[in-house]
Amino acid sequence: MAVKEQSQRQLRVGQEIKKVIAQMLERGELRNPILSETFITITEVRVSPDLKYATAYVMTLNGDKLEETIAGLNESEWLFKKQIGAKLQLRYTPNLRFVEDESFKEADKIERLLNNPKVKEDLAKISGN
Repeated sequence: MAVKEQSQRQLRVGQEIKKVIAQMLERGELRNPILSETFITITEVRVSPDLKYATAYVMTLNGDKLEETIAGLNESEWLFKKQIGAKLQLRYTPNLRFVEDESFKEADKIERLLNNPKVKEDLAKISGN
């Protein structure tokens, strides 16, 4: 199943939600000790076409305490939702879900494959070097 590209409105709302979440984390507005002592990166926020659901993709520094961090963020979803509702002029405040950003793992996997001696040898044959 192909993922449909997001509209300009979805992208704009996603960026604004990402800003609100990042500001809350930066200011330490959450009372969860895991969240306050972990370096958290929100890589992207994808919003559903009806703007009622948002998925925030999360990564921690070196993947440390990632599961606990995501659990803590999901537990604090109502705080994020309250702040998003206050700061953004939306008809509906989207339900928020935090998930692990798998793109770093995929990039690492591709990097390892490309650095494999057998693959380098095959690429050299193709490029004519």
